[in-house]
Amino acid sequence: MKRILIAEDEDVIRDFIVINMRRAGYEVTDVSNGEQALEVFAQNGGNFDIVLLDVMMPGMDGFEVCKQIRATSPSIGIIMLSAKTQEMDKVSGLMLGADDYIAKPFSPTELLARVDAVHRRVSMAQTMVAPGSEIFSGDFVLNSKSRSLTKKGKPVELTQMEFQIMEFFISHPNVAMERTEILAHVWGEDYYGDVKIVDVNIRRLRMKIEDDASKPKHILTIWGYGYKWVD
Repeated sequence: MKRILIAEDEDVIRDFIVINMRRAGYEVTDVSNGEQALEVFAQNGGNFDIVLLDVMMPGMDGFEVCKQIRATSPSIGIIMLSAKTQEMDKVSGLMLGADDYIAKPFSPTELLARVDAVHRRVSMAQTMVAPGSEIFSGDFVLNSKSRSLTKKGKPVELTQMEFQIMEFFISHPNVAMERTEILAHVWGEDYYGDVKIVDVNIRRLRMKIEDDASKPKHILTIWGYGYKWVD
């Protein structure tokens, strides 16, 4: 069963989302604020595939909920939902570990497509097991069986999206990758959102793997094109 936790303070919008998610075959748990979201998440042992968080909720906002959930669960799918459309709001959510960001108003078709896409990637990551799964690249060792990355023997905590980007990079060293190529490989050919989600994830990755994120030595920018991995 596909399980989703929905945190949205507006009753009409929450009911709309719940109805459409249930019609699509999701087992739905819904709450109206951030504190309840964290409480329910903990009570269920984090046993959800997707968490859908409204940004602007009374009390604890969606950004803080995202931050706390991501700190305990790198593999869960997190989608931010907000009427705000400013670029900085999208970046803030993604930098805190969200996998996607949906702006209100949205259609049932878009909502379901975005949720299904994140669920598909999370499920794929959980079931993929590869023999001979270690890939070595300089100080880094990527293990596709345990879905883990180490640098100089120390673990690097990655979300599923970040892991898939790293797997793509390390499997293609010194190859310039277009942003659209990375987007299609990690987020899927049918992704509805903005290609800038790639740039935000790269920024987040650099903060985790580079000695100095402002002077990257491994994930290099190819201006006007994309990125390249150098070990």
